[in-house]
Amino acid sequence: MAQAYWQCYPWLVLLCACAWSYPEPKYLGREDVRNCSTSPERLPVTAVNTTMRLAALRQQMETWNLSAYIIPDTDAHMSEYIGKPDKRREWISGFTGSAGTAVVTMGKAAVWTDSRYWTQAERQMDCNWELHKEVSISSIVAWILAEVPDGQNVGFDPFLFSVDSWKNYDQGFQDSSRHLLSVTTNLVDVAWGSERPPVPSQPIYALPKEFTGSTWQEKVSAVRSYMVHHAKTPTGVLLSALDETAWLFNLRSSDIPYNPFFYSYALLTDSSIRLFVNKSRFSLETLQYLNTNCTLPMCVQLEDYSQVRDSVKAYASGDVKILIGVSYTTYGVYEVIPKEKLVTDTYSPVMLIKAVKNSKEQALLKSSHVRDAVAVIQYLVWLEKNVPKGTVDEFSGAEYIDELRRNENFSSGPSFETISASGLNAALAHYSPTKELHRKLSSDEMYLVDSGGQYWDGTTDITRTVHWGTPTAFQKEAYTRVLMGNIDLSRLVFPAATSGRVVEAFARRALWEVGLNYGHGTGHGIGNFLCVHEWPVGFQYNNIAMAKGMFTSIEPGYYHDGEFGIRLEDVALVVEAKTKMD
Repeated sequence: MAQAYWQCYPWLVLLCACAWSYPEPKYLGREDVRNCSTSPERLPVTAVNTTMRLAALRQQMETWNLSAYIIPDTDAHMSEYIGKPDKRREWISGFTGSAGTAVVTMGKAAVWTDSRYWTQAERQMDCNWELHKEVSISSIVAWILAEVPDGQNVGFDPFLFSVDSWKNYDQGFQDSSRHLLSVTTNLVDVAWGSERPPVPSQPIYALPKEFTGSTWQEKVSAVRSYMVHHAKTPTGVLLSALDETAWLFNLRSSDIPYNPFFYSYALLTDSSIRLFVNKSRFSLETLQYLNTNCTLPMCVQLEDYSQVRDSVKAYASGDVKILIGVSYTTYGVYEVIPKEKLVTDTYSPVMLIKAVKNSKEQALLKSSHVRDAVAVIQYLVWLEKNVPKGTVDEFSGAEYIDELRRNENFSSGPSFETISASGLNAALAHYSPTKELHRKLSSDEMYLVDSGGQYWDGTTDITRTVHWGTPTAFQKEAYTRVLMGNIDLSRLVFPAATSGRVVEAFARRALWEVGLNYGHGTGHGIGNFLCVHEWPVGFQYNNIAMAKGMFTSIEPGYYHDGEFGIRLEDVALVVEAKTKMD
């Protein structure tokens, strides 16, 4: 599944200078479809009336003496997908896109989002809202400074700000007389009230032993060993990402769409294990599995999810040092740890250990992919028989491949929303059809399907592009060069500890030779019944170096705007190579 966007120019003989950005759309200069300045009463029928919602939020802002309130698009664990109770920006603004930040003042409201979502935002937001067609924190801060008088407070929920985001906002306000105020009570939640979807309460269960690579006790021992050998010898590590606690304890649930996770934190020290979670979700059997009836170093002490901030603060009052991975830790817990007791790495030891699969985890992941391949082959055969009849559309196709996966052993649903795209829709890297909006599949057009499944033994992600008629010469060459890139990177031999970004160009070389390219990342890690995009493995600048035992997707592509798109994705395992000079 493709991630992120970037552009690379100009074309050179050697590697060109690249910058991460979003491509400029053709409609950059067109008018806002809402006509708010001239005909605010003639909004699109898809626009959401947010007047009462904003009034309720502003009432809370007044109570807290805030002149502005920042509402990000994430949850307290920096998750890629978020649950319904965490869709606060969506509720307050009506805008359902997956990326964007909202800011509400006492007199105005605005959303910042990237070019993928401009049209969507205009059709979903009413005239209470301004749309800003950029995403930088500096642009948000500049707008707030222009709207909020000197000496006023700008509020935010610290559990929705990553450490880096907070630092950027804090720096932006430092030279002003406005005050950035951490408010641990989420004001959107208060305004949302009883209409807010309930926090999930489904059981949290332990994976059967045959689907785990190690016991949770072995994993805890490995993390403690990492702490002992760390240069700064931390006494504890705080785990905030949901896949960290799921992996560490071999536990799963269904709180997050497409991910088998549950809301939780963990504080693992040299002598204790604390799991912050809704205790009522465990069966007696699972409580026994976790050794919750004792306080020894290999016993899990359960604490309420809401107590993590106070508990971390209390632990930090002792003679301790706490290690955090700043990529997934929020300011909500970061701010209660004294700086002299804080040890920061980009990623936690759990993220680093989890990235390298042991032999059993490798076998499990391979088994899941074999079964998944059966479903994909069945789907492609079904398409070949039925597309010429004119009976298949993008949405029905997406539903059918999901159904085929559900029929496979150990299935637990899709790993992301299926991208089923025909013709010009395939040129949109993240397009997904809906029941209302979709196209018929045709023998005269290319069709791209990017899909994956969750199984108890592994997570899958695969993309295929097909044509049932006669493609043009250009389409044939583009497809061939995308395939060449996939093969070139898959067959590459490289030194151990090489960074993925160093070798990523091999997937693009065949395209570059004829002046073509693609605007997304080349690959990402993948988990054992965890994340379909498992960091920190991949080919981007902030991924860790490649090592034996890592799994990564390899997914070059090419997208011709308004006509067709091509992507070919496989999941590969990094193995030790036998070379001539060994």
